[in-house]
Amino acid sequence: MSLEPRTLPPSPNWYCTRCSDAVPGGLFGFAARTSVFLVRVGPGAGAIPGTPPFRVIGELVGHTERVSGFTFSHHPDQYNLCATSSDDGTVKIWDVETKTVVTEHALHQHTISALHWSPRVKDLIVSGDEKGVVFCYWLNRSDSQHFFIEPRTIFCLTCSPHHEDLVAIGYKDGIVVIIDISKKGEVIHRLRGHDDEIHSIAWCPLPGEDCLSINQEENSEEPEVPNGKVRAQTPVTKGCYLATGSKDQTIRIWSCSRGRGVMTLKLPFLKRRGGVDPTVKERLWLTLHWPKDQPTQLVSSCFGGELLLWDLTQSWRRKYTLFSASSEGQNHSRIVFNLCPLQTEDDKQLLLSTSMDRDVKCWDMATLECCWTLPSLGGFAYSLAFSPVDTGCLAIGVGDGMIRVWNTLSIKNNYDLKSFWQGVKSKVTALCWHPTKEGCLAFGTDDGKVGLYDTYSSKPPQISSTYHKKTVYSLAWGPPIPSMSLGEGDRPSLTLYSCGGEGLVLQHNPWKLNGEAFDINKLIRDTNSIKYKLPVHTEISWKADGKIMALGNEDGSIEVFQVPNLKLICTIQQHHKLVNAICWHHDHGSQPELSCLVASGSNNAVIYVHDLKAVIESNPESPVTITEPFRTLSGHTAKITSLAWSPHHDGRLVSASYDGTAQVWDTLRGEPLCNFRGHRGRLLCVAWSPVDPDCIYSGADDFCVHKWLVSMQEHSRPPQGKKSIELEKKRLSQPKPKPKKKKRPTARVPVKPGLYDGNEEEGLRGSGGPVENGSVSDQEGEEEAPEPELPCGVPSAAANAVVSREPVICPAVSLGLEKPRVIMNNKVTLLKKEPPKDRPEALVKKRKARLILPLSTSLDHRSKEELHQDCLVLATAKYSQAELNEGVSADLEERVHLGLFTDRAALYRMMEAEGKGHLENGHPELFHQLMLWKGDLKGVLQTAAERGELTDSLVAMAPVAGYHVWLWAVEAFAKQLCFQDQHVKAASHLLSIHKVYEAVELLKSNHFYREAIAVAKARLRPEDPVLKDLYLCWGAVLEKDGHYAVAAKCYLGAASAYDAAKVLAKKGDAASLRTAAELASIVGEDELSASLALRCAQELLLTRNWVRAQEALQLHESLKGQRLVFCLLELLSKLQEERQPSESKSSSSYNAWSTDTEGPFTERVTAVWRSAFGLDTPEQHQAALQQLQSIQYPSATNNAPSKQLLLHICHDLTLAVLSQQTASWDKAVEALLRAVVRSYDSGNFTVMQDVHSAFLPEGCDHLRDKLGDRQSPAMPAFKSLEAFFIYGRLYELWWSLSRPRPESSVWVRAAHRRTSSTERHQPLGDAGPEAGGPPASPPEPSRPPEPDVGLTEESERVLGACKELFSETHASLQNSRRTVAEVQETLAEMIRQHQKSQLCKSTANGPDTNDPEPEAERSLSSPQSQGKEAKNEPVSLPELTRRLTEANEKIAKFPESVKTWPFPDVLECCLVLLHIGSQCPGRVTQEMQQQARELLQKYGNTQVYQRHCQTFCT
Repeated sequence: MSLEPRTLPPSPNWYCTRCSDAVPGGLFGFAARTSVFLVRVGPGAGAIPGTPPFRVIGELVGHTERVSGFTFSHHPDQYNLCATSSDDGTVKIWDVETKTVVTEHALHQHTISALHWSPRVKDLIVSGDEKGVVFCYWLNRSDSQHFFIEPRTIFCLTCSPHHEDLVAIGYKDGIVVIIDISKKGEVIHRLRGHDDEIHSIAWCPLPGEDCLSINQEENSEEPEVPNGKVRAQTPVTKGCYLATGSKDQTIRIWSCSRGRGVMTLKLPFLKRRGGVDPTVKERLWLTLHWPKDQPTQLVSSCFGGELLLWDLTQSWRRKYTLFSASSEGQNHSRIVFNLCPLQTEDDKQLLLSTSMDRDVKCWDMATLECCWTLPSLGGFAYSLAFSPVDTGCLAIGVGDGMIRVWNTLSIKNNYDLKSFWQGVKSKVTALCWHPTKEGCLAFGTDDGKVGLYDTYSSKPPQISSTYHKKTVYSLAWGPPIPSMSLGEGDRPSLTLYSCGGEGLVLQHNPWKLNGEAFDINKLIRDTNSIKYKLPVHTEISWKADGKIMALGNEDGSIEVFQVPNLKLICTIQQHHKLVNAICWHHDHGSQPELSCLVASGSNNAVIYVHDLKAVIESNPESPVTITEPFRTLSGHTAKITSLAWSPHHDGRLVSASYDGTAQVWDTLRGEPLCNFRGHRGRLLCVAWSPVDPDCIYSGADDFCVHKWLVSMQEHSRPPQGKKSIELEKKRLSQPKPKPKKKKRPTARVPVKPGLYDGNEEEGLRGSGGPVENGSVSDQEGEEEAPEPELPCGVPSAAANAVVSREPVICPAVSLGLEKPRVIMNNKVTLLKKEPPKDRPEALVKKRKARLILPLSTSLDHRSKEELHQDCLVLATAKYSQAELNEGVSADLEERVHLGLFTDRAALYRMMEAEGKGHLENGHPELFHQLMLWKGDLKGVLQTAAERGELTDSLVAMAPVAGYHVWLWAVEAFAKQLCFQDQHVKAASHLLSIHKVYEAVELLKSNHFYREAIAVAKARLRPEDPVLKDLYLCWGAVLEKDGHYAVAAKCYLGAASAYDAAKVLAKKGDAASLRTAAELASIVGEDELSASLALRCAQELLLTRNWVRAQEALQLHESLKGQRLVFCLLELLSKLQEERQPSESKSSSSYNAWSTDTEGPFTERVTAVWRSAFGLDTPEQHQAALQQLQSIQYPSATNNAPSKQLLLHICHDLTLAVLSQQTASWDKAVEALLRAVVRSYDSGNFTVMQDVHSAFLPEGCDHLRDKLGDRQSPAMPAFKSLEAFFIYGRLYELWWSLSRPRPESSVWVRAAHRRTSSTERHQPLGDAGPEAGGPPASPPEPSRPPEPDVGLTEESERVLGACKELFSETHASLQNSRRTVAEVQETLAEMIRQHQKSQLCKSTANGPDTNDPEPEAERSLSSPQSQGKEAKNEPVSLPELTRRLTEANEKIAKFPESVKTWPFPDVLECCLVLLHIGSQCPGRVTQEMQQQARELLQKYGNTQVYQRHCQTFCT
């Protein structure tokens, strides 16, 4: 065991041509996610003797997105400098000793794809991007130069080690160019030969072309003529070799003196990797390393992660040596991305490799053996668990779909890790070792799976048949509870409990995981007789003795239960948010009573420790509620995610938090001891080493697991204030999540600790892993899934080009938004190359069909000597009487093609070899044909199903193998099609085996509702409930998307006509409402039809389309009364339009009967009702009256739309006319008054005068005559109506005396009469005589101005009638109401001022801050602020209360007849009369003026009238 800190870092980034590098002396760096990790290698690493000589020493943090390139300066005096490029668009230069940025540039406008520090020029860094732009940046002079050589995506570039101006660039389409940067990027050579991405470029370490024998062989050839001109042989172009590796599976050696290829090496298909499927081209990444001083050797990667050392001296033999050929399992198991050499301090030549298998391996170039391996993590570290049996064995649950088991006590290897992936297939969120059984590890995943691994076996895990619906939060081993349906002999001593995100705790029988798990809520409910809903559980923890269980809940409570029946003994009500962690103290300390301590953490940042000793020992009959903790541990600034007690101390606890730190506490003293801040993300788990009291392991969402020592931490408590902010900034520099395209959606991760936010991008696929074969790991299928989905029409070449470059990088950071852009660019480029699409197809048709037996065919076309030898071997095998000796047998096995001429076993061997060749070359359909020839149709189907390669033709042949095989094949093909998003085709195949319900459900679940309905109606009974459910589901979706008409059809199909009408009406336009009303009428929904028809008519009213409005109302007989209302409204609108000729008349569509304008308005209305609606008899009038009386409209406000206001007024006027026709004159007066009051309340004087002129052209006398008796109950209403009529005439008189007409409007106050008395009268006060003008007036009436008549006889009559307005009773009532309103406003203002003062105290400026805006608000909103007295002497609350009480008492004394009917403002009328008296002296009698002044003096004590009283009464 090593006593120094260790780091398990994130995985090196994938699909980058240079994201790792090393310098002599032993410093190695690799890019992982958004940072670079530094590793010291060799004697200087300070490793313990006997362990591998390397150590992770630090991290370069600064980029905000994926680091795509990393390169050291290889100049002896500046080995401490390095450069990085990132998807954030910057290139940064770092000093690794200080781990700080020296300088940076953001010259690139597009994603940077290649980077290299020139080995010849000390300060030159060259970078290239995906658009083909190359930047040269000189560090010392901060100068730059850019070149645009080719409009292609740059994949890699390498500066020449022999000439300072030469740079070789490899492109995505296989072109390689060599440019001279001193000549503005002039192309020296354009090397063509590869036909796919260039992954690596390596210059020969020695100049000249004498080092390889190929130089002498091909020296006689003429140099290539670039661009049609002969180039002179210069030292620049002479004497240099260049090696390139491409995705086309070849390595090419190029001569720079001739500008052409001189050697091609084809990668071999190694039999030892037979399980890999080479048809998936992105599984190849071909990277190169040309060893220093070894020009005859070249190192390359291969298909499955192997490394090859090529011997270039014998180019015709293509000889290579496999790295680590003697030791199995030392090679990488996945493709290798980067190779970089390193010379240690003791002069060892090493080679470091990074791979998709997430391992960094170090190779000894002298022996080609693996020296050591540094494992890494490809996801969040969600869970840590030490084995209680195998001491020091640490299990790590990771978001990349793998479990790591780390032997932390290994003496020979600090990083002795084993990975387990089989059966996991999603993020591992919970782990728990069996307390006594060695190697038994339980795991839970984010898709709700619970399983058991035997870590000492290579077998797949056992998976529980019962899944959680959401993420598994925690696991725990505990005693079985009685409800487990087992016999006593079959009962395990311990069972597995799992808590999931849906809030359930399940008990799994480890002996029978295929049985159904038991929900312990059932036992809890039965034992404790609980009737209410149980809380949502989020955490489970068993006490060490197995007698007590604690459950944490979403509401923050913790429930403690006692075995065997889970009796609830206590509830801890301490937390108020979701409980994330519960941990019982161990029972082997010096103080046994501490085993009753339980620590808990939740979504708030406080940790509570409770001592349950008293509760457990007393065993209470009824549950105890605990609200006081034993200790409260405060300090963290974010949610608590994990807790662990030290097994070496009493009462020592470590906690992990979202604030990015881990904290060690002494709980007995309640003190913080030390704080670890080494992570760059939010901590998710923590575990105390079982063997080292000073050692703790923690994991976080930065993809790291850190081993750290308590004694080495310099901080004692979590960061607060400024430090906390800096830590937050550090975490914010983490990569932001980007959207990924997945082949199918995965379950959404629940809320529990927020651990599972979905922030990480692990590169996981929901579908199954690859075939278990050889050393292929299950990651293979999962990590490579996030490849971009290509748009239709992109040729397959583009598909290959895109897919290989773009998948997830370490899959922490996907390329997100860049992917579609790159795809589109490639699409455009390819279309330029091959515009007509039919031409390649025509060419394909002319090509020869592929051979079924290409291997044996090619072997039969070898040299004559080889063919002769075949004949001899075959003859010996067939005709030799004696037993075949070993040599002949070996010859036969090597010459597999001879199986065609020997026995069946040999033929099968030949077919097997041919089949492997087809698979390796990407032609599985030929392999299937071979298997069919063998007669193994079932095996072909099974293989194709496992590999996801079933085809229509294979399924069509399946019946040959039997009915059940055909059923199975069709189902498997349907599943495969679903993964490929071909759901309709999958449903068709399910229908072919009569699985109608499954096909319908498949289409429905993937939103193919139209197709699902078609299938269901064609194949199911009409009354089948599935059909109705389909209609309703589709209708709901269409309704949500705004397709109301189609949704209505769905509801009609589901026999839900009411919903159809409702959804049609949702759009709200007239046409939709009309259709909905007609539909409702057809289906018998009369009430709905009537309401929709009325809505339709109201909509048409807005456009003044009277004809269609009446047509809409005709739809329903119950709307006849509304037709009368609309008719009256049309006639009134016509009247208004005639009086306002300036307005446009063309926009209205009137009925024919509205054209007659002769006679009084009321008579015209009744005449139209008789002719158009047949309303003639009193009975008909009475019926219409009753119909309309049932409709009540709210009172008018100044905000009411004018057309809606007119409709409401006309409703009242219609009631008035109908009442007159039935001789109900009291009802007529009340209805007419309501119409007048509506116009008055809304501030629309014009409408009020129109009502007067239309219905009261001669005044109100005829109504008084009709009412007769002055004791009539309608007489108060008549008085009010008469007062309003006189009020209107009074204003018209005043206007006629005012020249020019005032432009402001006193009716502003009327518009606000329902809000406050202060606002009502303010404009009138502003227009007093002191202001130098007459009082403000209403808007000009719509009729033309009358001539100035002075005070005519009519005017005298109006002035005389004004006595009716001077009602002292109404003046007193109005004054009391104004007082109430003012007091209420004052109280509201006092409350607002109090709230503002409280707000000021809580701000940094304090309450003394001068804020002019609130003061302005105060002066406007408070009535008391209008005078000095109110400002200097604010009214006290008791005084306000007294005023309010007195005013309310006065109001209560008035008779109901006075309070019921509105009356014009008496004081306002007094002021208008006094204004007229001041304008026309002597015309208003002194008696009336005196009466007006007395009323003002007596009742003008409210704030709004005080100034006017001073004007007219002094």
